Amino acid sequence: MVDYSKILKNVLKKIKPSPEERKKLNSVIRKCLKVAKKEAKKFKAKPMIAGSVTRDTWLPGKKEFDVFILFPPTMNIKQLEKKGLEVGKRIMKELKGSFRIEYAQHPYVSGNVEGIEIDIVPCFNVNSTENLKSAVDRTPFHVKYLQKNLPLKLSDQVRLLKQFLTANKLYGADAKTEGFSGYVCELLTIKYKNFLNVLKQALNWKPGEIIDLEKFYKKEDFFKLRKMFFKQVLILIDPTDKNRNTAAALSAENFFKFKKLAEEFLKNPREEMFFLREAKPIKEKELIEKILERKTELILIKFSPPDVVPDVLWPQLRRFAERLESILEETKYEFKVLRRACYTNEKDLAIVLLEMEVSSLPAVQKKVGPEVFDLEDSKRFLEKYKGLAINGPFIEGKNWVVEIDRKFKTAREKLFDSLSVDVSILKAKGIPNNIAEQIAKGFEMISDVNRIMELVAKDRDFGVFLRDYFEKGSLVVD
Repeated sequence: MVDYSKILKNVLKKIKPSPEERKKLNSVIRKCLKVAKKEAKKFKAKPMIAGSVTRDTWLPGKKEFDVFILFPPTMNIKQLEKKGLEVGKRIMKELKGSFRIEYAQHPYVSGNVEGIEIDIVPCFNVNSTENLKSAVDRTPFHVKYLQKNLPLKLSDQVRLLKQFLTANKLYGADAKTEGFSGYVCELLTIKYKNFLNVLKQALNWKPGEIIDLEKFYKKEDFFKLRKMFFKQVLILIDPTDKNRNTAAALSAENFFKFKKLAEEFLKNPREEMFFLREAKPIKEKELIEKILERKTELILIKFSPPDVVPDVLWPQLRRFAERLESILEETKYEFKVLRRACYTNEKDLAIVLLEMEVSSLPAVQKKVGPEVFDLEDSKRFLEKYKGLAINGPFIEGKNWVVEIDRKFKTAREKLFDSLSVDVSILKAKGIPNNIAEQIAKGFEMISDVNRIMELVAKDRDFGVFLRDYFEKGSLVVD
């Protein structure tokens, strides 16, 4: 029988914060809370510490916490935003910290005090999740639920799960990661009692799996529930709000990645599965070998990413890649995309990668028209191609046929034509707004291996992205 305990104990020794880290963090929390109470009181508000520090499920190196300022619900949104920033700035100034204004649904103050990252977030002090006035209003309910239902003895089990997910790039509900949030990790641990049980139960998950800790729903409701959370692979009902899926951010790919990793660890437990392996960028020789082996063509659309938050950038980038594929695969053009992917360093480089199964076509294109018995359609077909035919119109079987000069002979020609237009036309074509504005300023189309490797030399993570693209393993769980 496999002994997991030794491995998990060794991992925990490495992922539990040191006494010094705890002392430092708790000291800053106490100072911050004292100042926050004083400043919030001026507006009939009260502070609440939030984040994994409140449950002792934080990982070393993650020295951060949130301070939620709960304002009276009688305030309007504009008042909340104004007073929230005012309180946040006053707190940071009194603590002699550096700070900046960040933006989510509402602006908030994000800063650093003595090396500790602090977000000061305004929200409404509502009495029920049915009365939420903003998305962040639900966080205090999460804090209270976890304080009541997540015993301290499970803290290390949550840590193991978070570390396992982090090491395998599955931790985070942000738009880039599309993985498991900290809250989801904590709820799964409450449900299954320990890390190993989470892995064991995950092996049995099916797409559309429903987990309902508070038993809001009966089994006979599950069909409706799956329609309500349509095509969401894991449905983990928020115990503080029965109409919310806490795992909505999880992608189908990452759902199956987690199942596969769970199977791998349970069969062959290894300590290294909890720690990030150094990812190596692809080498020029490897890239050439992959292209020759696959007999495909890579087309990279390179441009400067728009200045928007990552949670806006990544979905737009994915939609842009999807739109480019659909443009190329319009029936009249006959190009075929094998696979698409996208990358951005969120600063100065954004890339959509299109791997082409069919990237070049003959100069001549065959157009099959209606049967000769269909007089009206035949007339329209013959009129449409009048003067355009290289051969024909002639008859094949019972159908009119013409051979014409193909407008776009390569996928590169088609992409260049589609993207080299005014920003208003790009938007009309379905290119996401922020991306369209950047493409209109300029883009580069790259297929040359030397040019691709120049980008790898400048941006190591792009080279890692290319390696990951070509080295996708099986996600089938035996």
